[in-house]
Amino acid sequence: MFLVALGCIWILQGFGLLHWPADIFMLGERQWALRGGAMMLGGAILIGLPRWLRRD
Repeated sequence: MFLVALGCIWILQGFGLLHWPADIFMLGERQWALRGGAMMLGGAILIGLPRWLRRD
């Protein structure tokens, strides 16, 4: 869950939509938005994988 939330923050900062903290180096840098998306995807997989494997 933490990875999904952090990835969302990185996406918003990368696109310049979240200006917190105001002096962070990630603001407006598209590469951080892409990394945030990858982090969100990885977190979602880690959340869903055990549930999928337990299916009987």
